[in-house]
Amino acid sequence: MVVAIVGAGLAGAACARALTSAGVRVQVHDRGLVPGGRMASRRLDGRYVDVGASYLTTRDEGFRAQVDDWVARGLARPWTDAFHLAGPDGVGGRKAGPLRYGSAGGLRSLVADLLAGIPVRQESVVAHVGPGPTLDGRAYDAVVLALPDPQAAPLLDPALGAERAAVQDRAWEPVLALAAAFAQRTWKVDGCFVEGSDVLGWIADDGRRRGDGAPVLVAHSTSPFAAQHLADPAAAGPAMVEALRGVLQLDAPQSTHVQRWTYARPVDAREDSFFLGEARVGLCGDGWGSPRVETAWVSGTRLGRALAERL
Repeated sequence: MVVAIVGAGLAGAACARALTSAGVRVQVHDRGLVPGGRMASRRLDGRYVDVGASYLTTRDEGFRAQVDDWVARGLARPWTDAFHLAGPDGVGGRKAGPLRYGSAGGLRSLVADLLAGIPVRQESVVAHVGPGPTLDGRAYDAVVLALPDPQAAPLLDPALGAERAAVQDRAWEPVLALAAAFAQRTWKVDGCFVEGSDVLGWIADDGRRRGDGAPVLVAHSTSPFAAQHLADPAAAGPAMVEALRGVLQLDAPQSTHVQRWTYARPVDAREDSFFLGEARVGLCGDGWGSPRVETAWVSGTRLGRALAERL
């Protein structure tokens, strides 16, 4: 009995771990060079920077237990429970919220931890999921697509009507992430929500959330700005740098990188945490619920457990 999982982000990794824990064999396929999905890291000046998801929060009891385990083993670390707000007049007060967690090894290391001992085929490009179910013509006991809807939909055979209907006609927003390394730290914010800007919506202190104090910031664009620069994200760099410097009154960075996320988050939340029909083709990810890191883990874990019970 083998389940094929397409996508080695957090949802796919959580699904694989849940199935493996239940005694079901899995084979994970991922088109990237390394696992992680949108919990990605990028090397900048010899140091890895989190350029995807910014942090973890815990509301679900199961995910809280998982994060507690990561913290106990030194993989995750508490970061902050308050972020600043910034507007046209500069940085203002702090807004309290849930405790956010980062990771000294980068958030991608948490995905790698879930996948420890599980077979993963990197640079594996999947073209078709059909009835049976099959993955590129090979039969499996079940197939899981742990992908954003716009990436999952083209893979599904027309005969999989219920599955196609579950991932069609749902809007997703893009985001650009600017990683910027500076000569020294001159700001006093862990994270900052930016209001009233056409360019930036969020800024994170990567050195503080990783715990090494590196003078590195990651700024996320607004979705309308990202949509204008998807064809050439690097060209958006100067405007993002200018906006970042204006918000925090910074000198010019020493080096930068712009990461494109075409399907960063769904526009609307779903009530269901996953999809699993009679064809034994499952769908999961952070699009199944509110767009948070926690949602991806919950979605993948619940789908994995449901599949294990069915199989």
